[in-house]
Order: sequence, then C-alpha cells, then structure tokens
Amino acid sequence: MKWKGRRQSSNVDDRRGQSGSRGGAGNFSNMLIGPLIKILFSKVGLAIAGLFIIISFVTGNNPLNLLSGLISGNNGQQISSSAYHGTEEENELAAFSATILASTEDVWNGILENYREPTLVLFTGSVSSACGSASSATGPFYCPGDEKLYIDLSFFDDMERKLNAPGDFAQAYVIAHEVGHHVQKLMGITDKVHNLRGQVSETAYNKYSVMLELQADFFAGVWANRSESSMSIMEEGDLEEALNAANAIGDDRLQKQSTGRVVPDSFTHGTSEQRVRWFKKGFETGDISQGDTFNANKL
Repeated sequence: MKWKGRRQSSNVDDRRGQSGSRGGAGNFSNMLIGPLIKILFSKVGLAIAGLFIIISFVTGNNPLNLLSGLISGNNGQQISSSAYHGTEEENELAAFSATILASTEDVWNGILENYREPTLVLFTGSVSSACGSASSATGPFYCPGDEKLYIDLSFFDDMERKLNAPGDFAQAYVIAHEVGHHVQKLMGITDKVHNLRGQVSETAYNKYSVMLELQADFFAGVWANRSESSMSIMEEGDLEEALNAANAIGDDRLQKQSTGRVVPDSFTHGTSEQRVRWFKKGFETGDISQGDTFNANKL
C-alpha cells in the first residue's frame, strides 16, 4: 500500500503509555490534605506549620503543594503521563493509522455534506470512553457517544499472528470499518438500531446488529474504491489482504475457532462470506446508495 509521505490527520488523540491508575496518588493526597491542615494548625502542630511557612517563604513554593508532594511522593508536581516512546514499528503503525484516517476524511468529506470528522484514539492496554471502559482484548471499536475510534495498535499484530490476516491494507480496512460506523452515526442509522434494544427479542436485535456491521464493511469498501480512484494508494495484493481480513473476522469462523460450534442466532457481525461480499460490493460500486443492508433481499 502506498501510504508513506501522504497527509496525516490531526484528529488523533495519542494516549499510548497512559494508565488509568495514574490519578490515584493525586486523588489520595487531595483526600488527606484537609485533615492534615487541621492537625498542622492545631496547638500540637503550630511548630510544624511555622516550619512549612518558613520553607515556602524561602523557596517560593505554596505550602499546600509541599504537603501534597510529601503525601503523593511527587515533590509537589502535578502527576501527568510522561512522553511515550514507542518502538520504531509501533510509531510507524501510529503514523500509518493517522494517514489512513486522513484518507477517510478526504473520501467522506467528498461524499457527505457537513461531514464531521471523528477522532482516532490510540491507547495501550485499556481506555475509558463515553461508552465505558475497554481493554485491548475488546479490539478496535467506535463509540457513538463521543464520536471517537479506539485502537490499541497491538491489535494489528494480533491480526497477523492470531487471525492470519496480515498486511497494511488489512489494517486500513479495520480503520475504515470503524469510520464506517461513524458515518452510520452521522446518518442516524446507529441510533435507530440502538433504540430497538429492549423492544425486540435478542435474536432479532442480533440480526439488526449484523446489518449494521455489514453496512460498515460496505462503507469500508466505498472508502477503498474512492481513495484508489483519487490517490492510487493500492498495490498488487492489497484487495486480497482486505478480503482475507474480512473473512477472518466472520462470526461463524471465530465461533468455530473458539468453541468448535456455530450458533447463527448469536451472530452480531455477520459470517465470513457476508463480510467479504459486502466489502467487495462497496469496493466495486463506490456508491453508498448500494449499501442498504437493512432492506437488502440477501444479507
């Protein structure tokens, strides 16, 4: 895939290396500051309070910061994540992801009026979103609540090692699929499906979920068509990489691998055959009007 040297999106929130527990010490110190101040300014603590005042006068530091620093062990500095230094391979994947996101922006800005560009969040291990907390095991996902895509870049390694779906265009398909969910959100499709939860049976809702996922696959195919037409990004074998990835993450194949049996009523994303066919249809037509999975004669 010819992606290097192209524009990278600025809509990337790089949270790699951050930990959800970083704020713990700061919160703990805030809880203790009040009681400690009361102690320090009691009769027993007047001498200690005076000492802190003298130190703060000499150093120019706020005595409350000094106290907080003693409690948290961070010398009065605000706790923040240090600059993250990924491996060369990981940093290249981050640049690649930003480039693919930029490509989706170019495509969808050309298709939809007033297209609202989503943000791509890169994280390590776990992340919090408007849709709740998630771990790397969840895989890439789109949260309609904050209109952000979430990806732990280690997933791309899992695609190659665990799913036997290698290749940069396979990775691009994953990003384009999640952007497809964002397009559905903007078109009002996502809310219509989610509003059905609790109003129909679980089996029926699963079928609507499959329609939603297959349409996102179709939209990913539309992106591939439009980006190839305008920027000639594809190389020999790229289409096969995307089709192989779509095939690898079909519900039937994943269920067979994990449990040894297939339960169609529990499908939420579609079979391998369906995912391949809808992506391919999007790629061949490049026409979003051809992707109405909810009224299709055949899923």
